[in-house]
Amino acid sequence: MTATRIVTVDGSPVHVLESGTGPAVLMLHGSGPGTTGSGAWAATAEALGTSLHLVAPDQAGFGRTPVPAGASGGLRLWTGQAAGLMDALGIEDYAVVGHSMGGAVALALAAARPQQVTRVVAVSTMGAPGAPLSADLDALWAAPAGPLGARDMLSRLVLDQALVTDSAVEARAAAMRAGETAFASLFPPPRARWVDDLTLSAQTLAAVRAPVLLVHGAEDRVTPLGTAAQPLLAHLADVRLHVFGRCGHVPAIEHPHEFRQLLSCFLLREGGH
Repeated sequence: MTATRIVTVDGSPVHVLESGTGPAVLMLHGSGPGTTGSGAWAATAEALGTSLHLVAPDQAGFGRTPVPAGASGGLRLWTGQAAGLMDALGIEDYAVVGHSMGGAVALALAAARPQQVTRVVAVSTMGAPGAPLSADLDALWAAPAGPLGARDMLSRLVLDQALVTDSAVEARAAAMRAGETAFASLFPPPRARWVDDLTLSAQTLAAVRAPVLLVHGAEDRVTPLGTAAQPLLAHLADVRLHVFGRCGHVPAIEHPHEFRQLLSCFLLREGGH
Protein backbone atom coordinates (compact mmCIF):
# COMPACT_ATOMS: atom_id res chain seq x y z
CA MET A 1 0.00 0.00 0.00
CA THR A 2 1.28 3.45 -0.94
CA ALA A 3 0.58 6.48 1.26
CA THR A 4 1.64 10.12 1.35
CA ARG A 5 2.26 12.12 4.51
CA ILE A 6 3.87 15.28 5.79
CA VAL A 7 6.81 14.82 8.17
CA THR A 8 8.24 17.78 10.08
CA VAL A 9 12.04 17.92 9.85
CA ASP A 10 13.84 20.67 11.78
CA GLY A 11 10.60 22.65 11.95
CA SER A 12 9.92 22.47 8.20
CA PRO A 13 7.44 20.20 6.37
CA VAL A 14 8.66 17.41 4.07
CA HIS A 15 6.18 15.69 1.74
CA VAL A 16 6.81 11.92 1.65
CA LEU A 17 5.55 8.94 -0.38
CA GLU A 18 5.81 5.66 1.56
CA SER A 19 5.12 2.07 0.57
CA GLY A 20 5.77 -1.51 1.69
CA THR A 21 7.28 -3.06 4.79
CA GLY A 22 10.66 -4.63 5.41
CA PRO A 23 14.17 -3.17 5.15
CA ALA A 24 13.97 0.62 4.76
CA VAL A 25 15.12 2.33 1.57
CA LEU A 26 15.30 6.11 1.19
CA MET A 27 14.63 7.07 -2.46
CA LEU A 28 16.04 10.44 -3.56
CA HIS A 29 14.98 12.06 -6.86
CA GLY A 30 17.05 14.16 -9.26
CA SER A 31 17.07 17.87 -9.98
CA GLY A 32 15.06 18.51 -13.15
CA PRO A 33 12.30 21.12 -12.94
CA GLY A 34 9.00 19.43 -12.05
CA THR A 35 10.72 16.44 -10.42
CA THR A 36 9.03 14.96 -7.33
CA GLY A 37 9.57 11.91 -5.16
CA SER A 38 6.41 10.21 -6.40
CA GLY A 39 7.04 11.20 -10.03
CA ALA A 40 10.53 9.71 -9.92
CA TRP A 41 9.84 6.55 -7.91
CA ALA A 42 6.11 5.63 -7.75
CA ALA A 43 6.31 3.10 -10.63
CA THR A 44 9.46 1.52 -9.17
CA ALA A 45 7.87 1.38 -5.71
CA GLU A 46 4.77 -0.28 -7.10
CA ALA A 47 6.79 -2.85 -9.03
CA LEU A 48 9.00 -3.71 -6.06
CA GLY A 49 5.87 -4.55 -4.09
CA THR A 50 5.85 -4.94 -0.33
CA SER A 51 9.28 -6.52 0.33
CA LEU A 52 10.91 -3.15 1.08
CA HIS A 53 9.81 -0.11 3.10
CA LEU A 54 10.34 2.66 0.54
CA VAL A 55 10.48 6.31 1.63
CA ALA A 56 10.47 8.80 -1.28
CA PRO A 57 10.45 12.47 -0.19
CA ASP A 58 10.08 15.60 -2.25
CA GLN A 59 13.43 17.22 -1.43
CA ALA A 60 13.51 20.89 -0.39
CA GLY A 61 12.47 23.13 -3.29
CA PHE A 62 10.76 20.30 -5.21
CA GLY A 63 7.14 19.17 -5.29
CA ARG A 64 5.35 19.99 -2.07
CA THR A 65 8.42 20.45 0.14
CA PRO A 66 9.44 24.12 0.54
CA VAL A 67 12.98 25.34 1.07
CA PRO A 68 13.07 26.06 4.84
CA ALA A 69 12.84 29.72 5.83
CA GLY A 70 16.25 31.38 5.84
CA ALA A 71 17.88 28.48 3.97
CA SER A 72 18.93 28.00 0.37
CA GLY A 73 19.00 24.77 -1.64
CA GLY A 74 22.17 22.75 -2.05
CA LEU A 75 23.95 19.58 -1.00
CA ARG A 76 24.25 20.50 2.67
CA LEU A 77 20.52 21.23 3.00
CA TRP A 78 19.38 18.14 1.07
CA THR A 79 21.76 15.82 2.94
CA GLY A 80 20.79 17.20 6.34
CA GLN A 81 17.09 17.04 5.53
CA ALA A 82 17.38 13.41 4.32
CA ALA A 83 19.14 12.38 7.54
CA GLY A 84 16.62 14.33 9.62
CA LEU A 85 13.69 12.73 7.82
CA MET A 86 14.86 9.20 8.64
CA ASP A 87 15.53 10.25 12.24
CA ALA A 88 12.00 11.73 12.45
CA LEU A 89 10.55 8.47 11.11
CA GLY A 90 12.50 6.53 13.76
CA ILE A 91 14.35 4.45 11.13
CA GLU A 92 17.79 3.54 12.48
CA ASP A 93 19.35 1.85 9.46
CA TYR A 94 18.48 2.08 5.80
CA ALA A 95 19.73 1.85 2.23
CA VAL A 96 19.69 4.94 0.00
CA VAL A 97 18.85 5.03 -3.71
CA GLY A 98 19.53 8.33 -5.45
CA HIS A 99 19.10 9.49 -9.04
CA SER A 100 21.39 12.19 -10.52
CA MET A 101 21.47 14.97 -7.87
CA GLY A 102 19.95 12.44 -5.48
CA GLY A 103 22.94 10.14 -6.06
CA ALA A 104 25.31 12.84 -4.81
CA VAL A 105 23.05 13.36 -1.79
CA ALA A 106 22.97 9.58 -1.17
CA LEU A 107 26.77 9.33 -1.19
CA ALA A 108 27.13 12.41 1.03
CA LEU A 109 24.60 10.92 3.46
CA ALA A 110 26.46 7.58 3.52
CA ALA A 111 29.70 9.43 4.36
CA ALA A 112 27.99 11.48 7.11
CA ARG A 113 26.00 8.58 8.61
CA PRO A 114 28.17 5.42 8.26
CA GLN A 115 26.35 3.70 11.15
CA GLN A 116 22.92 4.17 9.56
CA VAL A 117 23.42 3.81 5.80
CA THR A 118 23.72 0.13 4.88
CA ARG A 119 23.90 0.35 1.07
CA VAL A 120 23.90 2.99 -1.66
CA VAL A 121 22.56 2.80 -5.22
CA ALA A 122 23.65 5.88 -7.17
CA VAL A 123 21.86 6.06 -10.53
CA SER A 124 23.14 8.40 -13.29
CA THR A 125 24.81 10.11 -10.39
CA MET A 126 26.38 13.49 -9.87
CA GLY A 127 29.09 14.06 -7.28
CA ALA A 128 32.29 12.89 -8.99
CA PRO A 129 35.34 15.11 -8.41
CA GLY A 130 36.13 17.21 -11.48
CA ALA A 131 32.85 16.54 -13.28
CA PRO A 132 31.99 19.49 -15.57
CA LEU A 133 28.57 21.02 -16.21
CA SER A 134 27.33 19.26 -19.35
CA ALA A 135 25.47 21.27 -22.00
CA ASP A 136 22.44 19.03 -21.46
CA LEU A 137 22.36 19.52 -17.69
CA ASP A 138 22.69 23.28 -18.21
CA ALA A 139 19.74 23.20 -20.64
CA LEU A 140 17.72 20.94 -18.34
CA TRP A 141 18.10 23.27 -15.35
CA ALA A 142 17.18 26.21 -17.62
CA ALA A 143 14.09 24.57 -19.20
CA PRO A 144 11.12 26.98 -19.05
CA ALA A 145 7.91 25.72 -17.43
CA GLY A 146 5.39 24.63 -20.08
CA PRO A 147 5.06 22.14 -22.95
CA LEU A 148 8.06 23.33 -25.00
CA GLY A 149 10.42 23.23 -22.02
CA ALA A 150 9.01 19.90 -20.89
CA ARG A 151 9.44 18.29 -24.33
CA ASP A 152 12.98 19.62 -24.67
CA MET A 153 13.92 18.35 -21.20
CA LEU A 154 12.40 14.90 -21.63
CA SER A 155 14.11 14.51 -25.01
CA ARG A 156 17.48 15.11 -23.32
CA LEU A 157 16.76 12.63 -20.52
CA VAL A 158 16.08 9.55 -22.64
CA LEU A 159 17.79 7.93 -25.60
CA ASP A 160 14.55 6.38 -26.92
CA GLN A 161 12.57 9.38 -28.16
CA ALA A 162 9.42 7.24 -28.44
CA LEU A 163 9.18 7.68 -24.66
CA VAL A 164 8.62 11.43 -25.10
CA THR A 165 4.86 11.06 -25.53
CA ASP A 166 2.31 13.86 -25.52
CA SER A 167 0.93 12.64 -22.20
CA ALA A 168 4.42 12.54 -20.64
CA VAL A 169 5.07 16.09 -21.88
CA GLU A 170 1.70 17.28 -20.55
CA ALA A 171 2.29 15.75 -17.11
CA ARG A 172 5.80 17.17 -16.84
CA ALA A 173 4.68 20.63 -18.02
CA ALA A 174 2.03 20.71 -15.28
CA ALA A 175 4.58 19.64 -12.65
CA MET A 176 7.04 22.27 -13.90
CA ARG A 177 4.43 25.01 -13.65
CA ALA A 178 3.44 23.91 -10.14
CA GLY A 179 7.05 24.04 -8.92
CA GLU A 180 8.23 26.99 -11.00
CA THR A 181 8.66 29.57 -8.23
CA ALA A 182 10.58 27.32 -5.84
CA PHE A 183 12.76 25.84 -8.60
CA ALA A 184 13.79 29.30 -9.84
CA SER A 185 15.83 29.82 -6.65
CA LEU A 186 17.76 26.52 -6.87
CA PHE A 187 19.99 26.62 -9.98
CA PRO A 188 20.18 30.16 -11.40
CA PRO A 189 22.96 30.92 -13.90
CA PRO A 190 25.91 30.66 -14.05
CA ARG A 191 25.19 27.01 -13.36
CA ALA A 192 28.66 25.40 -13.10
CA ARG A 193 28.68 26.46 -9.42
CA TRP A 194 25.75 24.15 -8.68
CA VAL A 195 27.67 21.19 -10.10
CA ASP A 196 30.56 22.24 -7.86
CA ASP A 197 28.18 22.37 -4.88
CA LEU A 198 27.11 18.77 -5.59
CA THR A 199 30.70 17.57 -6.05
CA LEU A 200 32.04 15.34 -3.28
CA SER A 201 35.66 15.54 -2.17
CA ALA A 202 37.94 12.51 -2.30
CA GLN A 203 37.91 12.64 1.51
CA THR A 204 34.10 12.46 1.66
CA LEU A 205 33.98 9.58 -0.83
CA ALA A 206 36.65 7.69 1.14
CA ALA A 207 34.40 7.97 4.20
CA VAL A 208 31.63 5.94 2.50
CA ARG A 209 31.78 2.52 4.16
CA ALA A 210 28.57 1.05 2.70
CA PRO A 211 28.64 -1.08 -0.45
CA VAL A 212 27.82 1.11 -3.47
CA LEU A 213 26.14 0.12 -6.72
CA LEU A 214 26.55 2.65 -9.53
CA VAL A 215 23.96 2.33 -12.31
CA HIS A 216 24.46 4.33 -15.49
CA GLY A 217 23.30 4.62 -19.08
CA ALA A 218 26.02 4.37 -21.73
CA GLU A 219 24.36 7.18 -23.73
CA ASP A 220 23.71 9.54 -20.78
CA ARG A 221 24.29 13.11 -22.02
CA VAL A 222 23.25 14.84 -18.79
CA THR A 223 25.81 13.13 -16.54
CA PRO A 224 28.09 11.30 -19.01
CA LEU A 225 29.43 7.91 -17.96
CA GLY A 226 33.08 8.90 -18.41
CA THR A 227 32.95 11.98 -16.17
CA ALA A 228 30.18 10.99 -13.74
CA ALA A 229 30.36 7.30 -12.81
CA GLN A 230 33.77 6.02 -13.88
CA PRO A 231 35.84 8.45 -11.74
CA LEU A 232 33.96 7.26 -8.64
CA LEU A 233 35.40 3.76 -9.04
CA ALA A 234 38.79 5.07 -7.91
CA HIS A 235 37.38 6.76 -4.79
CA LEU A 236 34.87 4.34 -3.25
CA ALA A 237 36.04 1.45 -1.08
CA ASP A 238 33.30 -1.06 -1.98
CA VAL A 239 31.85 -0.31 -5.41
CA ARG A 240 30.48 -1.93 -8.55
CA LEU A 241 29.23 -0.30 -11.78
CA HIS A 242 26.37 -1.57 -13.97
CA VAL A 243 26.12 0.06 -17.39
CA PHE A 244 22.99 -0.18 -19.54
CA GLY A 245 23.71 0.03 -23.25
CA ARG A 246 21.27 2.06 -25.36
CA CYS A 247 20.20 4.06 -22.34
CA GLY A 248 20.17 7.76 -21.44
CA HIS A 249 19.85 9.48 -18.05
CA VAL A 250 16.90 7.51 -16.62
CA PRO A 251 17.50 3.72 -16.56
CA ALA A 252 14.37 3.32 -14.37
CA ILE A 253 12.28 4.46 -17.36
CA GLU A 254 14.29 3.06 -20.27
CA HIS A 255 15.06 -0.38 -18.77
CA PRO A 256 12.45 -0.65 -15.99
CA HIS A 257 12.32 -4.42 -15.48
CA GLU A 258 16.06 -5.00 -15.44
CA PHE A 259 16.57 -1.89 -13.31
CA ARG A 260 14.11 -3.11 -10.67
CA GLN A 261 15.65 -6.58 -10.68
CA LEU A 262 19.10 -5.05 -10.19
CA LEU A 263 17.81 -2.89 -7.36
CA SER A 264 16.04 -5.66 -5.45
CA CYS A 265 18.97 -8.09 -5.83
CA PHE A 266 21.44 -5.55 -4.45
CA LEU A 267 19.17 -4.23 -1.67
CA LEU A 268 17.90 -7.59 -0.42
CA ARG A 269 21.00 -9.76 -0.58
CA GLU A 270 22.76 -10.80 2.61
CA GLY A 271 26.25 -9.64 3.59
CA GLY A 272 28.43 -6.91 2.16
CA HIS A 273 29.69 -8.56 -1.03
